Amino acid sequence: MEILRDYKVGIEGVCGGSCDCATCHVVVAPDWAKRLPEPREDEIDALDTLPLIETTSRLSCQIIWSDDLDGLTLTLAEAA
Repeated sequence: MEILRDYKVGIEGVCGGSCDCATCHVVVAPDWAKRLPEPREDEIDALDTLPLIETTSRLSCQIIWSDDLDGLTLTLAEAA
């Protein structure tokens, strides 16, 4: 989420990364989604509050950047 904010992509991230608001919802490309760690229960709970999610929906604040993610493809989810 912070990288998206730094590049002024337009991610909201109201809670500042505490996994409480789901305003940093992104949809990760399927080939990349399987490379990410499974979401924790609090992330799943936050995603469950959204009206529309995809099988590869994630909260960008919960994606921890590493060099292995260079080239990560994702789409900003539409605001509800």
